[in-house]
Amino acid sequence: MARCYRTLRRTDRRFNKGNCMKRFGLLTIAALLAAATASAQGWAKAKLEQSPRHGEWVKIHYDNRDVDAFITYPQVKDKATAVVVIHEIFGLSDWVRNVTDELAEAGYIAIAPDLLSGKGPGGGGTVSLGGSDDVRRAISSLPEKEITHDLDATVDYVSKLPSCNGKVAVMGFCWGGGQTFRFATNNKKISAALSFYGPIPDTSSFKRIECPVYGFYAENDSRITSSVPDAAAAMKKDGKTYEPVVYKGAGHGFMRMGEQPGAAGANKEARDAAWQRAKDILSKIN
Repeated sequence: MARCYRTLRRTDRRFNKGNCMKRFGLLTIAALLAAATASAQGWAKAKLEQSPRHGEWVKIHYDNRDVDAFITYPQVKDKATAVVVIHEIFGLSDWVRNVTDELAEAGYIAIAPDLLSGKGPGGGGTVSLGGSDDVRRAISSLPEKEITHDLDATVDYVSKLPSCNGKVAVMGFCWGGGQTFRFATNNKKISAALSFYGPIPDTSSFKRIECPVYGFYAENDSRITSSVPDAAAAMKKDGKTYEPVVYKGAGHGFMRMGEQPGAAGANKEARDAAWQRAKDILSKIN
């Protein structure tokens, strides 16, 4: 820290040691937060490693593109419905892979495509991009058509598996929640769309939706939740099924935050209620 003070002292005589200490403190906090973010999902990875269910990486090829995806199979004797899981703006994380395992535990084939496949160094995906800022930038630059094609290919892949009964639902969180709603306007094959606190697409596209859309929103998330009433009105006008639920006291990201170790209060209550609702919805797909 002393070297920091002397270096800055030479370039700005008005700089004082208190400011340097403040800057050093802020940088330290930022570093700690970055480290915490990187390791925050260790619990999810540990759960995956202890799971008795079979999870594996697969490569979905279409046209000139390869999409890496993580798929988990249920321990059932009959063919099962499949669920495509669309990741958050943080990319295909351990938590998202753990969601596929939890869906498999409930009796569903669950597959999560890495929509950043090929976008990282050396043609890698989410993991190769390293920090969350790089991941966010990469996701923000994804063309909508490519996202749709990746999801179309994933639906096609999983629906044709010998263990699948041909029915596919889509579920997404945060950025992925928005993509779930949007994808419902583009793919007529999916049986249901479960959108968790995701941005709502242009209402002019609602007329193309052919499956029911179920929304899961947080009360303390005005950026997203304030759009729900208008979306509900537009869906009703177009004769579409849209069933949004707003969870009291919960914040954005409650499905992940409400599941992590030590979770309590509104986020945990919302997560538990939303998870049960999601399973009830999926169980009625026929």
